[in-house]
Amino acid sequence: MGITGHHLLALETSSSVCGVALLSSEGRAYRLSSLSHDATGEHAERLLPMVDELLEQAGLGRGDLDAIAFGQGPGGFTGLRVACGVAQGMAFALGVPVIPVVSLHAAALRDTGDEPIRAVVQDARMSEVYAAVYGKAADHPSGWHTLHEPVLLDVADVLPWVRRQARQWARQSTPAVKLLGDALDAYPQILGEEALAAAAGDSADDVVLRRGAPLRASAETVAQLAWHAFQRGYVVQPHQAAPLYVRDKVAYTTAEREQGRGGNPKARPALLIRGMTDADVDEAASIEGAVQAFPWTSGNFRDALQAGYGAWVACAEGRIQGFALTMFAPDVAHLLLIAVRPDAQRGGVGHGLLRHCEGQALARGLPAIILEVRPSNAQALAFYRNRGFTQVGMRKDYYPKGRNEREDALVMEKKLGAQDGHG
Repeated sequence: MGITGHHLLALETSSSVCGVALLSSEGRAYRLSSLSHDATGEHAERLLPMVDELLEQAGLGRGDLDAIAFGQGPGGFTGLRVACGVAQGMAFALGVPVIPVVSLHAAALRDTGDEPIRAVVQDARMSEVYAAVYGKAADHPSGWHTLHEPVLLDVADVLPWVRRQARQWARQSTPAVKLLGDALDAYPQILGEEALAAAAGDSADDVVLRRGAPLRASAETVAQLAWHAFQRGYVVQPHQAAPLYVRDKVAYTTAEREQGRGGNPKARPALLIRGMTDADVDEAASIEGAVQAFPWTSGNFRDALQAGYGAWVACAEGRIQGFALTMFAPDVAHLLLIAVRPDAQRGGVGHGLLRHCEGQALARGLPAIILEVRPSNAQALAFYRNRGFTQVGMRKDYYPKGRNEREDALVMEKKLGAQDGHG
């Protein structure tokens, strides 16, 4: 794919601000122009007229565009649907690809500080925030890669979560984390300067917390991230584009409230993903035994650790919820195992572990991740397909099935790109 003479349109409506940006390449550089308007409740009416105005200013028509990018969230449900729908509609009509961009990543790019870690916290209402973390990476085109994908947190959990996770995100002895995002102003009693100072004073872990600006994503930074993805071929077809919904729903049903639940579902407990140790092996083997007919043993797990495989556990509220093991070959990452305890399934643990493995693969410069799955495991197949995996082969008689029978394995692969755990 060449990089001369391309025009990329970016849409960002994850907050009250409606923004459009046009990025036009000039050799190996680019020129960026934009329009924005605080269009609370007016995104659908404002977006396309702003697109046409921006193109007219540049002397271009819609047919000159080579790709459409949009801020996929997380953020306001209505705004996300508008940007995604407009991007899909234009892309279908023009026959061009779409580039989804995580809006919190776009917000992180707006800061100019020197801290190696940026934690973006965006107000999600109901005393909850959308949070994601990005780390400085000189070898990444945008300069920042994803350390923790977007997650929904109770605002009171933000500072404890950051302090617990900081050593997993940082490699230096004293991690420095800057908090950014509009949640800083929305919850000053919890995320204000005094709260951060108190958290640092109470901490014995030498984590440096700094309060940044209440930044939101802009169409310009969505365009910049999309441009890096476009140059590397990380695009999707219009029908594959989708908003990033971190919150599953905003209210309980009448039946759920009658069962004693409140008016709104609470955020899930903060998920900590850390390296598996020998002390975790028996618990991991127990989870494996609860979900697999032919599970790995504790000895198998210890062998994997000794062999240097990537191994992680996901913890919430002090308890291991699941684990993942990955082997990193020179040309591809191989997901060997991923499992979540039965009472924690459908709670985002598996997704978090998978995204972590993808990020680890990208950090090692690997372009894809592969795995095997039983054709009879409909739940696992749906899980992987919904997360971008496609079948690329089959291994005959790969799995034991009992009674001296064997079952084939479907080989699935996911090409890793800018949106997959690495920013």
